[in-house]
This record gives sequence, C-alpha cells and structure tokens, in this order.
Amino acid sequence: MTTTAKKAPAAGSGKRVKRLPRRAETVTLFTRQMATLLSAGLPVVRALETLARQQKTKAARTVITDLADHVRGGGNFSEALLQYPAIFDHLYVNMVRAGESGGILETVLSRVATFLEKSEAIKKKVRAALVYPLVVIVVAVLIVGFLVTYVIPQFEAIFATLLRGQRLPAVTELVLAISDLVRNQWWLLGIIFFGLWGLWGLFRRSRGGARLIDRIKLVLPVSGEITRKVAIARFARTFGTLLSSGVPMLEALGIARDVAGNAVVADALTHVGERVRDGDAVAAPLERTGVFPPMVSSMIEVGEQTGQLPAMLERVAIEYEDDVDNAVAGLTSALEPILIVLLAVVVGTIVIALFLPIITIIQNLSG
Repeated sequence: MTTTAKKAPAAGSGKRVKRLPRRAETVTLFTRQMATLLSAGLPVVRALETLARQQKTKAARTVITDLADHVRGGGNFSEALLQYPAIFDHLYVNMVRAGESGGILETVLSRVATFLEKSEAIKKKVRAALVYPLVVIVVAVLIVGFLVTYVIPQFEAIFATLLRGQRLPAVTELVLAISDLVRNQWWLLGIIFFGLWGLWGLFRRSRGGARLIDRIKLVLPVSGEITRKVAIARFARTFGTLLSSGVPMLEALGIARDVAGNAVVADALTHVGERVRDGDAVAAPLERTGVFPPMVSSMIEVGEQTGQLPAMLERVAIEYEDDVDNAVAGLTSALEPILIVLLAVVVGTIVIALFLPIITIIQNLSG
C-alpha cells in the first residue's frame, strides 16, 4: 500500500484576498500572537489554525487558513507568506526565512512584531500631529469659500447701487474679481487644479521626478530635518532587526535600502552596499555619502568594533525616533499660530476690502 504525499499549494494560490482591512494593525497583532504561540511550544500549523479561528474578518481568516494549508502540505512558513506579497512585504518574508534557517522563528517573529509596533507608532504620532493643522486649513477654506461665494456678492450689489460707478479701492476690486472668478469660472479652476494634480502625479512617479522631490524634501527648512531623521530611524531599525535575526549583511542592507522611504537615502545605501561587497565596513562608506550625520556613522563604527552592531543600530533608531517625536511636536506647536495668523490675514483683508467702500458711501450720504 502506497501513500501519496499531499502536494503543497502553489505559490500565488492565495491571491484570492487582494486587500486586508487595517493591514498594518492586523499583521502586527498576528505576528505578536504567532510569536507567543510558538514560544509556548505549538507547531506552526497548530498556531496558524488557532489564530485563524480567532479572526473576526473573513479576509484575515482566509489568509491565515491558506498559510496553514501551505505549511500542512509540506511548505515552509516563509514560502507560504509569498502567496500574499501585498500583505507580507519583502522585509517580513526575509526575516521569517532567516528565523526558519536559524531555528529561532519565535524569536524572530517577536522582533518583527516589535519592529512593526514601533514603525506604526511613529506613523500614528505624525498623523496625530497633522490633525490640528488640517482642521484649521479646512475651516479656513470653508470660511473663505462662504465669504467669496455669498457675502462678497451681496456687498458688490450694494456698491453698484450706492456708488454709481465711482472707482473702488484696488484691494476691493481685487477681492471682487476673485469672487467673480470663483463663482462664474469654477469649472475652469477645477480643470486647472485637476490638470496640475495629474501632472504632479506623473512627475512624482517618474524616476527623475521622485529623486528630485526626495532631494528637495531633505533640504527644506524644519521639515527637511524631520524627513532625514525619519529615514535614518527607519534604516537603523530595519538594518538592526535584520542583522539580529540572522539575515546576511548585504541582504540586510538591500532590504533596509528598499524600505528607507527616500530615493536619496536609498542611493546612499546602494553605494554603501557596493563598498561592503568589496570588503569595507559599513561605517566609513556610510559617512562618505554625506547623507548620514557623523554621529550615526560613529555609533555604527563602535558597534562594528565591539561586535555589537545590531544593539548599536537599535540605540541609533531609538535616539532618532525620540528626535522625530520632539521635532514633530515642535513643528505642530509652531504651525498652529502661523495658520491662525494666516487665516486672520485672509479674512481681515476681505473685511477691509468690503468696508473701505462703505466709508465712501457714508461720506456721500453725509454730504
């Protein structure tokens, strides 16, 4: 009697789920729970089956069930993850593969979960810091839109009736012209806006355009320094996590380059990778790029000399993540009064433009 081994599902068979709701939070929670279950001694298949039953959404349940089916059929966990490239990125898969190779999958998954939690925490802090400025901008647009489309036309009718062709102040004529343009040529403004938006999108997606934009992001006052610190923190966190999980140096540099989030930083890491391939250490070519501050290369050099490079990279990541938090908080504090002053200037200009002719009207009536 012969037994036929169950064939593992082919890669790509799990593409039934194209998108996972709240992907970042779901993947982070899944990773943390997998690490906990594996640390408790459960096999990978049993852990996946347990987590599949706990999922509240059909999409997440389908994904985890497919992963369990693949592993049950004889495939590796990292191979199963390749079925869902839109959910588990290159960084995630490579770290899991390194954990499987070293027999420390539960440890690596715990590190991945920590990495994802810290990355998501930075994103949430940046988004939270931008909420107030966005609210102020939306309120300003609504107020100015109401004045331009409803209030100003009322005053324009009054001026036409009472001033009888007298010349209006220049600022009043400008405000009336803008109001007339918005009310009567809104469709043209819409075409121009969406046309410019489309051209911007094409330029941003082009190779040269993306590099130019990323270069400008790094040299902008205030926000440029924040962009640089975010990229450095992401590189250090990714690179250190990969090295501590057993990923080879060159492969870890390549993955860290891909997730840097800035083309200029990615080009610098490409150069560093070429020098490391030729036998150099990381610190010296990293400093020569001019993208990374001397403190970063110095700390990495100490880590290389002491054999504690992953730990030193984690310290760099923590340092720059704290700097990003402080910088974002400072930028938000500075933006709040600036936006309020700008709103006051715009509304004040409109009010002054409308009341200057009223002074002339009063003088005419008193005369």
